[in-house]
Amino acid sequence: MRQYTEAEIAALNKELKEKTPIEIVKWALNSASNPVVTTNFRPYEAAILHACIEGAKEIPVLWCDSGYNTPNTYRHAEEVIQLLGLNVKLYVPQQTVAHRDVVMGLPDIDDPKHKEFTRQVKLEPFTRAMKEHQPDVWFTNLRKGQTALRNSLDILSLSKDGVLKVSPFYYYSDEDLDVYLEKNNLPNEFKYFDPTKVLGNRECGLHV
Repeated sequence: MRQYTEAEIAALNKELKEKTPIEIVKWALNSASNPVVTTNFRPYEAAILHACIEGAKEIPVLWCDSGYNTPNTYRHAEEVIQLLGLNVKLYVPQQTVAHRDVVMGLPDIDDPKHKEFTRQVKLEPFTRAMKEHQPDVWFTNLRKGQTALRNSLDILSLSKDGVLKVSPFYYYSDEDLDVYLEKNNLPNEFKYFDPTKVLGNRECGLHV
């Protein structure tokens, strides 16, 4: 994958805004040598996973499972994995939930232990996954309106490590995604729980 300048990315974002998510995925894959898609099987994740495998059936799906998902989310994950035939690469924290519960519990955002908790259950597995796969293109389901940081991004952006981050559904609303899921006979999930977030619009740290 070539390195794009900020001016080139801005121009491409204007062009890609007129394309469908699957067209965006195929455009990015056209020059990618090592693409990945990340997921946590939260609401609407089936859409990005479906779009990605439409472009590359065997694309690695990096699932960083915090271990705190609801039973419904795990059932949903299994359903989507089977339905789409996903090539899942599972990454979990290095300490079990039971052990961490004894050491620090589930710290609130104002608790001094919260930063270390987030590192253990989310940032460390994610960093390990990205280091092992060394992607040049990273597909995500970031969307405009989710957080202040995400409002400053676009369909294409660069990660802090210079990886081309592609968000094919960036301009999609929940209603747009409902239509996409229905059209493609995809299930959704609404009982997802993120132990690192107290507020729904709080940034998780992976995209900072």
